[in-house]
Amino acid sequence: MKVEIIMPQMGESITEGTVIKWHKKVGEEIKKDEILFEISTDKVDTEVPSPENGILKEILVKENETAEVGKVVAVLETDNSEYVDKAQDTPTTTQVGGEIVDIIMPKMGESITEGVIIKWHKKAGDKVAKDEILFEISTDKVDTEVPSPEEGILTEILYDENQTVEVGQPVAKLKTTTGLRPVTPAAETVEIAEEKEKSAAEEPLRREETASLNENRFYSPSVINLARAEGIPLSELDTLEGTGLKGRLTKKDLERYIESRKSVAINQDVKKTEPASVSEDKRVSSDGIEIIPMDHTRRRIMEHMVKSRDTSVHVTAVAEVDMSVIYNFIKENKNRFAKENLKLTYMPFIAFAAVKALQQYPLMNSSIEGANIVMKKYINLGIAVAVEPNGLIVPNIKHAEEKSVIGLAKAIADLSERTRTKKLLPEDVQNGTFSITNYGVFGTLIGTPIINQPEVGILGVGAVVKKPVVVENEGVESIAIKPMMYLSLSHDHRLIDGMIGSKFLMSIKHILENFDTSSV
Repeated sequence: MKVEIIMPQMGESITEGTVIKWHKKVGEEIKKDEILFEISTDKVDTEVPSPENGILKEILVKENETAEVGKVVAVLETDNSEYVDKAQDTPTTTQVGGEIVDIIMPKMGESITEGVIIKWHKKAGDKVAKDEILFEISTDKVDTEVPSPEEGILTEILYDENQTVEVGQPVAKLKTTTGLRPVTPAAETVEIAEEKEKSAAEEPLRREETASLNENRFYSPSVINLARAEGIPLSELDTLEGTGLKGRLTKKDLERYIESRKSVAINQDVKKTEPASVSEDKRVSSDGIEIIPMDHTRRRIMEHMVKSRDTSVHVTAVAEVDMSVIYNFIKENKNRFAKENLKLTYMPFIAFAAVKALQQYPLMNSSIEGANIVMKKYINLGIAVAVEPNGLIVPNIKHAEEKSVIGLAKAIADLSERTRTKKLLPEDVQNGTFSITNYGVFGTLIGTPIINQPEVGILGVGAVVKKPVVVENEGVESIAIKPMMYLSLSHDHRLIDGMIGSKFLMSIKHILENFDTSSV
């Protein structure tokens, strides 16, 4: 039968893609999951695998041509002869079910090689509409939601939540319910079609390496490759228990098994090791102690923080800022901005002041590569966003130096909303040059933030609190109540010495205390 290859949707805001390379020519054979072509969008470049075995019959969109999402870019001829081509005689009303489509782990950035499934929105057997959210993934760069490419029924989930899957690997199977092809009314033809459809959904990976394995056991390419690299024979794989769906052996299971083998080899006195089948979701509670494995996001934050601690030489400076000018401006104008659906807070003013100070002290906007200082001529300002229940992401305002206070306010609101609704894209969290973290929103006064690598500084913002301060007017000192805030600057002492760090912090303080509100 003929299978139409469409331009995939690589994100909710993506409407088109450009074909940058065809890996196959018309008339050539292609295997299921083999790379068919490459596309480029406004957000990401990626490779698109073939959904079926077959022959490439027609290329409708050539290299360097742009096509809208959902448009047919090629036609593949498969060997499912029980389906009748559209060009044949007028069909009867008898139909069979739709195609079985593999849902693959998408590539969310050029350097991304794997993703963790953090949540399934559907169960096996559920109906799914086209573009309805199917599952959520977490990568080294960003968390995102993955929509269904077609309308259909989710027939099988191949990986459970919290399992890691390599880019391009099928994570589920979907039986489509659109574009059904008519067939002849012969009962035996319908039965053959249904039987083949069932086989396609349940067929284990066909590889020479798995020829001697239990026919009912499924091994992904990542498991096969790891086993081969570690010299583990296929007969040994057959003996391992798996934590995947229906007892499948996952890459994580095999990695744990390999570690346990190494431990036994190092210490011959170890009589019992943890079995490879221990689930990541398992919680052990004994004597008032509960052990909860970290989720992927928490592990990623932990690794990033440890890396920063071991890379940068952290020094923190603190300054107290009188926020009276900005406090009074927000109080007097909050209703005016509310009519424009904009909630005006201290953060846009602080971000604006930080940008001006970065322009004055550009070394704070640089990074270190080996023995070189990399000076950035642009300012991509990172704004740390807390994610419930226990996460933190730092998306960037690109070219923040080009934005006004109102422009920064809108950008901060947009990033915060897209972070919490998992709509961020990989480029939103890449190439930052300086970061701000607002722990004051939770009432904290002073903090010592950790630098966001590979940046050399991060500004911590404390809560604005009214307190008594000493003021001097024409030589006369008195006590007044003022809205005060602590700013803390953590900087990398490998590059930023105390003098530059202090001058940078004092520049922010001066801008905030003498803010020209007429420009807002």
